[in-house]
Amino acid sequence: MSNLFGSDLEIINVGISEFTESIIEKGAKVLNVAWSPPGGNAEVARSLSYLVNRPEVEKANTTAFAQYLSSKPCLVGLGPAKEVIPDLPERVILHAGPPILWENMCEPVKGAIIGACIFEKWAENYKTAEWLINSGEISFAPCHHYNAVGPMAGIISPSMPVWIIEDSARKTRAYSNLNEGLGKVLRFGANAPDVIEHLHWMQNVLAPALKVTLERLGPIELKPLMAMALHMGDEIHNRNAAASALFIKHLIPAALDAKLDNSVLSEIVKFINSNDHFFLNLSMSACKAMMDAAHGVPGSSLVTAMARNGVDFGIRVSGLGDKWYTSPAPLINGLFFPGYSAEDANPDLGDSCITETAGIGAFAMAASPAIVQFVGGSASDAIASTRQMEHITFSKNDAFTLPQLDFDATPAGIDIRKVIDTGIAPIINTGIAHREAGVGQIGAGITRAPIECFSQAIIELSEFFNMSNEI
Repeated sequence: MSNLFGSDLEIINVGISEFTESIIEKGAKVLNVAWSPPGGNAEVARSLSYLVNRPEVEKANTTAFAQYLSSKPCLVGLGPAKEVIPDLPERVILHAGPPILWENMCEPVKGAIIGACIFEKWAENYKTAEWLINSGEISFAPCHHYNAVGPMAGIISPSMPVWIIEDSARKTRAYSNLNEGLGKVLRFGANAPDVIEHLHWMQNVLAPALKVTLERLGPIELKPLMAMALHMGDEIHNRNAAASALFIKHLIPAALDAKLDNSVLSEIVKFINSNDHFFLNLSMSACKAMMDAAHGVPGSSLVTAMARNGVDFGIRVSGLGDKWYTSPAPLINGLFFPGYSAEDANPDLGDSCITETAGIGAFAMAASPAIVQFVGGSASDAIASTRQMEHITFSKNDAFTLPQLDFDATPAGIDIRKVIDTGIAPIINTGIAHREAGVGQIGAGITRAPIECFSQAIIELSEFFNMSNEI
């Protein structure tokens, strides 16, 4: 004790640095530690303290995560959206992200919706399509509201062919449109005649050929295929080269057995083979099926959807029903194609971050060092991103292992409590769309989910338990 009082005074100050000014004047050593309440305000901090180490939340999360792990998404077929998506209204167009009104939509989504109206033959041109929309003849809904997902604008209209993914463990289904390929395509807002013609080719040639092939092949379990792709350098969001190659390897023998016309077989093989992102839509719908399995567990703090519509970013939480918690969509920090810059970029767009929600994509970037050449950074950054996500997730998914981490499993089960407690937002790697309709992709990069979404959700989850106790 005498040694303590005889030593020079050294102080650690947590919080407001002004408290140390008089101490410094006296010659004492002070280390200032920057600190603020989790979430940035007292209400969020109180809500978090009410939920941390709460047995009911831990039990609910254990249940939700187990349901996520046990999900077995299988590709079982495809067909027109109006025939296979239950209760899809006749003149509704599905879009990516949380709900949004027509007048608030970004230009790429508006352009894609115009294109869908022309594709459906509801309108002859841009002008008549816009008149239909403004007159209320066409309505809109998020893909997620119909158990579907779509990249970028995410547009699904009634006649478009969609993949049918069935969770064989629960007999529930998820859906996604087919990937159009690269260039000027509908998902970036393009709606010129050649874009519409290509959509009709997908409807009338590609989809029937794939349908016959899948009937011959039978259900394809997607998790093993995705796991193999992770071992081959994909992270299965922005890099799907291996997954697309594995998928076409499955298809070709069955397509040959189906005795497709040689010219049709040649067309579809060339199309899929030229599009390394073809598997993306399957990856997304598989992840949607997995996260839907975890959804709806009362009291669970696990995130089951993240999505963006180019204006708003939204999340859904397992224990909070189907409500969206939203914040303005962030801009993306990345690499731009020659001739473009951040000034040309639309804010974050698309349902594809369902992959990160399920523990792949940026959460599995350690598996894909090559992806940094596309989104920026270094191979060590990719590994660090995966490791950082371990701090905000409930556990790991042993179905998805990463060779670069000595086959450690991917972190999964984003916990809103951990996001608020650590201040670490979920990382997302993504393509960058031009802010004008139809220009297309202008780069790729990294962004983060807005913390504000998680702050809103943590307050409501706390209120859920307060109300439960009152009852």
